[in-house]
Amino acid sequence: MTGADAPSELGPGLGRIELLADADRPGGWLLTVDRIRQSYVDLDDPGYLDFEYVQAFADVLDALPPGPLAVTHVGGGACTLARYVAHTRAGSSQIVLEPDAILTEQVRARLPFARGTRVRIRPVDGRRGVAALRDGSADVVVLDAFHGGRVPGELTSREFVTDVARVLRPAGVLLVNVADGPPVRYCRRLAATLATALPEVLAVADPSVLKGRRFGNVVLAASRAALPVDDVRRAAARAAFPRTVHAGTSLAAFAGGATVLTDADPMRSPQPPDALWRVGEWDGD
Repeated sequence: MTGADAPSELGPGLGRIELLADADRPGGWLLTVDRIRQSYVDLDDPGYLDFEYVQAFADVLDALPPGPLAVTHVGGGACTLARYVAHTRAGSSQIVLEPDAILTEQVRARLPFARGTRVRIRPVDGRRGVAALRDGSADVVVLDAFHGGRVPGELTSREFVTDVARVLRPAGVLLVNVADGPPVRYCRRLAATLATALPEVLAVADPSVLKGRRFGNVVLAASRAALPVDDVRRAAARAAFPRTVHAGTSLAAFAGGATVLTDADPMRSPQPPDALWRVGEWDGD
């Protein structure tokens, strides 16, 4: 990667943004906030997904019935997945809930959307943004929101999941990206929490992460309807770095009676090791 912009001071608590051009891929850009990797976008090929967890998202989406989707994204970044959906499912209508208006402004300026992309970005946090959505208005809700490398506790509570279930159509799917490490207690609690409102749940990740041997991303999908588990398993097995899929009895064993997350008993995802997600060092303060 090569730096394309000087970091932008966003004010207390908001972090610094930088867009890094990929020297090996002409259309490729990496978005970082406080040096934490946030998004990778290929403007020339929106179907190219650099981050493994985004590919896991795509594996679930690709297995859903064909046609346009109504998708709400909680957390925007550079809108990698929104671009992918627009590219693979023409005519999809998408809403992105991204509270950082300055980040959105820079992404729009440097990484413009392809013509005809139906993506609306709303400057609101996920909890308030989802509460304002109509009942049954989304086929998919994607939760991919981090602050300082951690998922805010208010976005993984039973109360929030119940509100997401209200927004989803009967066969709608919630997709969640989180990160966890040994002993994977956070993900076990989150899997149990999702099942309170959306009883069909699957988890996808590197096998060593799900076994609690190292830190990494975990993607969870949840729905009232049966999920395309076999298709997701086949895609996970074909990946450059094959992933494990827990569903049904193996998901129940993974959750293992874990305590449900609530507004009164929340839990943020663990702090990730710097070496995993941070790149380079800023010059200056």
